[in-house]
Amino acid sequence: MKKNSSTIRRLFLMAGYSAQNKINSSLVYMIKQFAQYGDVILFMDNDTPDTELAKISKYVIHSGAQRHGEYDFGSYKRAYTYARDTGILQKYDIIYLINDSVYGPLYPIKPYLQKMESFNTDAFGLVYNPHKKHPHIQSWFIGMRRAVFTSDWFDKFITSVTQQPNKGAITYLYEQGFTRLLNEHHITWKCLFSASGRSIYNNVKHLYRAKVPFIKRAAFTRHNGRLGGQILYVLNHTNRSARDSILYDARETYGPEYINWLLTKNPIKIISRNIKYFIKKIRTEKL
Repeated sequence: MKKNSSTIRRLFLMAGYSAQNKINSSLVYMIKQFAQYGDVILFMDNDTPDTELAKISKYVIHSGAQRHGEYDFGSYKRAYTYARDTGILQKYDIIYLINDSVYGPLYPIKPYLQKMESFNTDAFGLVYNPHKKHPHIQSWFIGMRRAVFTSDWFDKFITSVTQQPNKGAITYLYEQGFTRLLNEHHITWKCLFSASGRSIYNNVKHLYRAKVPFIKRAAFTRHNGRLGGQILYVLNHTNRSARDSILYDARETYGPEYINWLLTKNPIKIISRNIKYFIKKIRTEKL
């Protein structure tokens, strides 16, 4: 029997990364939103100093930062083993794996948690990738009940995460690999949304209007800035706190000049970048 959402004990295992070894404004915003509905453990895949980690100390029960090169799953591993080895893992009904490859939440997150937790499944996620060969839960937002996170097979899976030679190997072994293991162990799972291929990066406006509560960071640098108009639409329609944290972070990460260029409303500049993008695409694909 499912518990009332107000009594569900949640643990958010969060993975972060910053090339500048910082706790940026968007990560602080994200952690604050989740901390309202459960406990948070954060691990960073970089050597973030304690002075930076102090920015989120009052919102987390533990945090750590060390450059390990195992990407998000390496940080998930460290957060999980901390919870397991300190004995707190058993306190929770549901754990989530969440990383900061996205900006948000752009909408209040509580209804999304409640909707996923209402599924009659032992695992769930925010976005499903209907890959032809390897359909899977996108690994930046996964939830699971005790039947999964206290199992021997999950412990073996997550603690066996190691550094891989490329992103493709990480995707196959860990992101797609987690869903394969769910299927092999006859664990039921379901997602709120579906996004095929690179649509999670490219269909920014469409996904926001479909109520997907996050935007991929990579959208800011894709397609010669062609996604700028879509990003600007999202920023103009989301809440002020989310917008301010995203813009502050984006300007710090990519530079204010680039962000001003990206988010232009000048129609001539927009047409010019679209033409340049299509010319590059034609040359690349030899159409």
